[in-house]
Amino acid sequence: MRPIWRFGWAAMVFSLALAAAVHAQSFGFPWWRDAQFQRDLSLTAEQTARIENLFQSTISELRAKKTELDQQEDELSRLIAANADEAIVVKQVDKVEGVRGHLNKMRTLQLLRIRQVLSPEQRVKLNRIHDQWEKDHRRPPRGPGDNDKQERGRQ
Repeated sequence: MRPIWRFGWAAMVFSLALAAAVHAQSFGFPWWRDAQFQRDLSLTAEQTARIENLFQSTISELRAKKTELDQQEDELSRLIAANADEAIVVKQVDKVEGVRGHLNKMRTLQLLRIRQVLSPEQRVKLNRIHDQWEKDHRRPPRGPGDNDKQERGRQ
């Protein structure tokens, strides 16, 4: 495998691993707005408002950083496709990972601050609810040959 493609594969694998880790830390929707979550966690109106304020205070910056990450990744893909010099690709990988690291740090701090609004008992309940939610919403893993099985099933 040529060295330039190793960087592309490494960046892609790292991206997928980070996306899974970030997704595992949240429900993927504003759970504090959901009436069932509010009841299950015994969230007060004040807690819900504080969590919403924390979310709103960071969401636009998170979106902007995500847009920047997408642009930097697009540039990396373009460089790899153009068979750019390895040093240039390495420089772009550093940019991508710098932006990704900043985005992940912002997201983690947002989640930490939201959790700090909850009491210790509410955090335990939230963890249990999250574990169950993950089980209920987990997609079955796809393995090698799954596409072949699907294709044979259509014939």
